[in-house]
Amino acid sequence: PVLGPMDDYYIGEGSHLRLFDKLGAHAIEFEGVRGTHFAVWAPNAQRVSVVGPFNEWDGRRHPMRVRISTGIWEVFIPDVGPGEIYKYEIVGQNGKLQPLKADPFARQSELRPKNASVVTDPTPFLWTDQLWMEERAKKDWRRAPVSIYEVHLGSWRRRADGSFMSYDQLAEQLVPYAADLGYTHIELMPITEHPFDPSWGYQPTGLYSPTARFGDPAGFARFVDAAHRAGLGVILDWVPAHFPTDEFGLARFDGTALYEHMDPRQGYHPDWNTAIYNFGRKEVVSFLVNNALFWLEKFHLDGLRVDAVASMLYLDYSRKAGEWVPNEFGGNHNLEAVDFLKRVNSDAYRLHPGVMMIAEESTSWSGVSAPADKGGLGFGFKWNMG
Repeated sequence: PVLGPMDDYYIGEGSHLRLFDKLGAHAIEFEGVRGTHFAVWAPNAQRVSVVGPFNEWDGRRHPMRVRISTGIWEVFIPDVGPGEIYKYEIVGQNGKLQPLKADPFARQSELRPKNASVVTDPTPFLWTDQLWMEERAKKDWRRAPVSIYEVHLGSWRRRADGSFMSYDQLAEQLVPYAADLGYTHIELMPITEHPFDPSWGYQPTGLYSPTARFGDPAGFARFVDAAHRAGLGVILDWVPAHFPTDEFGLARFDGTALYEHMDPRQGYHPDWNTAIYNFGRKEVVSFLVNNALFWLEKFHLDGLRVDAVASMLYLDYSRKAGEWVPNEFGGNHNLEAVDFLKRVNSDAYRLHPGVMMIAEESTSWSGVSAPADKGGLGFGFKWNMG
C-alpha cells in the first residue's frame, strides 16, 4: 500500500531521495483500516517477519512479501499503531534463523539496554521557526560570523538524582545558556540511537532515531524549535563512516554482509572494532544519503558535522601493508567513499539552502571544501582539528 512501481525504479537506480517515507514503520489507514506498514531491505533472506508483543514475537504470524526487483519486504498489519515495539525476524539464505533485528529506518527506539524499534506517532510536528528557516535559506555562513558550542547532551548537566535531562529541560536550560554566551550554533555530539553510553553516540545503531535517553522524537523537535526561536542553529555530529557490530543492528543484516564489506580488509575498522559501510553498494549509499536529508528535513537541523572523514577517504587508514585492498588504479584512495561524500554534500546543499556541511578531516586531502563539481568533496567547511 505504500511502495509502488516508481519506488522500485528509483530504488533500483539508487536515486530515491524519500526512502524514509517508504521504508521502516509507518502508522497509516489503509482501505479504512488503521494499522502500520512495515518495509525492510533484506535481499538475501528466505523469509522476513515482523514480530513484537502484538503477535507474541512469533515469526509465523506476520510474514512479509518480497518485492523481487528490489529485495524489499513489506506488510501492512492492522491494529498495530504508534508506541508498539517490534523487530524483524529473518531467515537467511541457508535457512538459518538470524538474531532479531532492529529496523534500520526506525524513527524511534527503546531506551537502552532494550533495543527494539518503536512505531512512531505520525502526527506532524507544528514548527514555529518559519522566520528562522526563511532567513537561513538566504544565508551564506562562509561569509558570516560563526561561533559553535559543541556539547554532549548526556553530560552537559544532569538532574539532581543523576539521571539524564529531557529534551524539553535541555531546551529550557542549554538553549538560553548558549544564546547568552553569544554562540551562533549548538553542535550536538551524536543523538542518533546508540547502545553504549561511553561511546558518546559515535557508535550508532539507530541512524534515523533520536536517542530515547532524553525523550521521544517530538521532544527533540521541540529542542530544535526552541533553539531556532532563540536565534541558534543546531548542528548534528553525523556518523556515516562505520557502525557497531551489535547483533540486533546492521551487521550481517540478512545473514550476509549487506551494509558492510565481506572482506575484513575493507569492512572492519581496527581502531574502533566496528564495521565499515560498503560505499560501492547503491542501496547503502541511498540509506546514508537519505539519512542526512532526513535530519535536515524532518528536524530542521542546520548542518551536519561528518565524523571520521579521513577514515573514509583512505583505504589504508590505520592499516599496515597487506591489511588493505587498493582501488582499481592501485592507489589508497577510497573512490566510492569520495563519490558518496560528493553526493551527500551536493544533495544537502541543493535541497536545504543555508545548511552547513562540515568535514572532520584530519589529513592534507586536497579540496575538502571545494565544490563537488569542481573536483572537491563539496563540504562547506573543514573542522579545525587543532
